[in-house]
Amino acid sequence: MEGGSAKPTAEGVILGYRLGGGRQYTSHVLVKLFVSPKEVGRFIGGTVRFTDRYGNTYVGRILRKHGARNSVVIVRFKPNIPGQAIASRVVVEAPR
Repeated sequence: MEGGSAKPTAEGVILGYRLGGGRQYTSHVLVKLFVSPKEVGRFIGGTVRFTDRYGNTYVGRILRKHGARNSVVIVRFKPNIPGQAIASRVVVEAPR
């Protein structure tokens, strides 16, 4: 069996927590992907990995796009990421 096609990957940066209704949703994070806006749809349902400087890894799942003309997505992390992770780089994998 030959090595099948690899999952597409991308990088991104954490923009901040999702806000709305006078509150902050700390489990939902806005992430800007470094791909064109037309390619963002293939990453919905994929996983996002953030590793801090201590080696702790946080894994999240892409829920949906945030806006129509940009490459920003909403990601749910469990457990929540710390506030120090804002403006950090992440690795994004597309779903199978």
